[in-house]
Amino acid sequence: MKKSDNKGTAGIAYPCRWLYKVIGPDREKLQEALQESAGGRSCTVSSSRSSSGGKYHCFNLEVAVASEEERNEIYQTIKSHPDVTVVL
Repeated sequence: MKKSDNKGTAGIAYPCRWLYKVIGPDREKLQEALQESAGGRSCTVSSSRSSSGGKYHCFNLEVAVASEEERNEIYQTIKSHPDVTVVL
């Protein structure tokens, strides 16, 4: 059995801080969605940009993740939220 080196398939060393860029139409609902998606983990939500017409808003969610599985789980949680249009 190979000894685990605590790295994911992309060569990311865990635990680490991970940044998700998230876009949606409603600023307040999007901020709430990101807090919910962090699942009680310590996180930072910061405003990034808004479209010129104000139709879409972008936020950054930075959260500590312990593994690739946890990172992907958070991504899927954000992606499936009804107030989120795009997550990167």
